[in-house]
This record gives sequence, structure tokens and C-alpha cells, in this order.
Amino acid sequence: MKYAVIGGSGLYKIDELLVTDRIRPTTPYGKISDDIVVGTFAKHELYFLPRHGVDHAIPPHKVNYQANIWALNEAGISGIIAVNAVGGIASNLKSGNIVIPEQIIDYTYGREHTYSDGTTEQVNHVDFSHPFDRALRHLLIEAVNKLDSSTYHIGGVYGCTQGPRFETAAEIQRMKNDGCTVVGMTAMPEASLARELSIPYVGINIVANMAPGISDEIITIDDIFQVVEKGNSKVLDIIRVMAKS
Repeated sequence: MKYAVIGGSGLYKIDELLVTDRIRPTTPYGKISDDIVVGTFAKHELYFLPRHGVDHAIPPHKVNYQANIWALNEAGISGIIAVNAVGGIASNLKSGNIVIPEQIIDYTYGREHTYSDGTTEQVNHVDFSHPFDRALRHLLIEAVNKLDSSTYHIGGVYGCTQGPRFETAAEIQRMKNDGCTVVGMTAMPEASLARELSIPYVGINIVANMAPGISDEIITIDDIFQVVEKGNSKVLDIIRVMAKS
């Protein structure tokens, strides 16, 4: 299997990745976020793409999701592990926890969200009932179970907002009422575009903070990066165990 990892906020490189190549394919949809770094991780080939660029210059609503997913597909990857920094909504979550979500609710708008944009011969209506690939997600869950840590949570609903601002307390209350357990800004349309190209796609969420209204603490990007930096090691543990299975 040839997996790709899409890094979210705070994950711009994988230090343990033994780099063999860097590629930046041209796509019909414009430029990708940054170089796709190719290398070996845990004795397996791995592709890495920082979603926001290595300098975090691309905000969530400006990420060229179409180009990124298209380029990874052209590279011949067999699955995508998407890493996202999120806010915690569910009461059982704490900062630094890792969540393997099961569902998505999309609150974004105005994003280029499909390859069926009127330029293709036929519209592709994909089944998106279960947005995360079940087989690949099962492998992630098996890896998490081997780690035996109470800081990992299986299941839940990722609510995807537009960003780049954080949400109001009222918006989070609405999302909680809708059933969301975490909130982020980047799972969509990334997940649905992968589905359109038949690429298995799963998410690993790092709870960087508790969402507005859930906690009264002021959210700062510096605080988020500190938590995410520690969470990245847990993410890599999952991928490392998964690669050995």
C-alpha cells in the first residue's frame, strides 16, 4: 500500500520520513499547496503534503483541495490519511486527545467542492453516506487499539466550518445540537473530492482546544500549535503501528 498523509495546522513535515523525492505535479485545477514529499516511514513508502503549505500561508477556505487531491491521485497513492487540528465539542474530549471521526457535517460555502463542475461529459453523483473509507478506517482503529491509550477516541462527527475565524459560542451550540463532536475547517471538500476519485480517505483529528462556549478560555493560534505539536507524535504512532500491521 502507498499511503499519503495530508498534514494540517502544525504538521508541515515528518522528521522521521527518509526523503527520496519531492514532486509538484501540474494539475488541471491549478497549483497544489506545496511539494509532495516522498520518502520511507516505518519501512514503507509514504507521501506527505502540507495542506496549508510549509509556512502556513494558505487559509482553510483558500486551500486548492481540487488540485491537492488530483495530484495525489496522479501520484498513484492508494489511500489518504488526513490530519486535522480541531476544537472539541463533546464533553468527554480534552485538549491533546486524538479522535478518529466517523461522520461529517459540512457548513462551508463557496469552495470549489467537486470535479463535476460542468466541464465533464457526465455528472458524477457519488455515494457519500459514510465519508471515511470503512476498510482504511478499520486499519486505523486496529492500530489505535494496539496503543491502548485513553487519549484516543473512536467515532464522532466532524463539523466543518468556513474559517479562518473561529466560531461563535452560538454557532458551536448549534453544531452541538446537530450532533457534532469536533469542529474543524478542512475536512471538506477534501473528503468528498477523494471519494469522487475513488481514493480511500480517513481522518485523524488532534483536539487542539475546546470549542468556543465549551470553554471560556480565549483561543490563540500559538496555544493551538503547542498542543498540536505534541499531538503529532501520537498521530505518527498510529501510522507507524498501522504500517507494521
